[in-house]
Amino acid sequence: MTTSELTDRLALADDLVLTRMGYGAMQLAGPHVMGPPRDRGEAIAVLREAVDRGVTHLDTADFYGPFVVNEIIKEALHPYPADLRIVTKVGCRRGDDGAWNLDTSPEELTREVHENLGRLGVEALDVVNLRVSDDPDESLAEAFGALAELREQGLIRHLGVSNVSPAQLAEAREVAPVVCVQNHYNLVHRTDDDLVDHCAAEGIAYTSFFPLGGFSPLQSDTLSHVAERVDATPQQTALAWLLQRSPTMLLIPGTSSRTHLRENLAAADLVLPADAVAELDAIA
Repeated sequence: MTTSELTDRLALADDLVLTRMGYGAMQLAGPHVMGPPRDRGEAIAVLREAVDRGVTHLDTADFYGPFVVNEIIKEALHPYPADLRIVTKVGCRRGDDGAWNLDTSPEELTREVHENLGRLGVEALDVVNLRVSDDPDESLAEAFGALAELREQGLIRHLGVSNVSPAQLAEAREVAPVVCVQNHYNLVHRTDDDLVDHCAAEGIAYTSFFPLGGFSPLQSDTLSHVAERVDATPQQTALAWLLQRSPTMLLIPGTSSRTHLRENLAAADLVLPADAVAELDAIA
């Protein structure tokens, strides 16, 4: 067992305190997030090491696999440590061909919540994110209302939204409290700059998915040069930039390798100097 330096935490409620550097479990499934992992033993070891190193924020979904990832999480970690918080998503079901079939009907959301409860082996889900389509004008009031009802029943403790526009976040907040937004954002994909700042002002966590990748060759060169100066890998540098971008930023980088996990977690201790931040800010 090892002890982590993961001391930077974000308190979103009395019962919801998350390490800002979390772990995303999607890559524990097989290729294309379908089927079992190539090495189930390593998948279990990655989860256990993440928790051993102090991670209290674990992101998952029952449609990863499908079902495979949540089953591995339960096998690896149940009974769960008292401070571990599992964040899951609903609103999608995988097709036999691997398609991601979005469905936010109340009936489907209710079914998915119960499936997550059963496969994770818990009586209530810590956080459930509603995953919506890419249409920023789509109303999510009915779907979020269905999850709010399940929250009132005690099956969910906290609610979040994923892949949303600012207007959709505002609409969701009219229905029930929102503790987190999970959207695509990273060093070079900054469409959500204003939303990141809005979430910080409102005390809402902003969780970046796809925190690495999408770089042009020129951007990658700049990132590599900055990383060399701060004695870190480019991936660690990009993660550190995100953590310094906003006080309510949460990260959930995923991996199926313990070596890669350690590299990711080390980014939580990397403090970028002002000149490095400025140079990275400019590459978008």
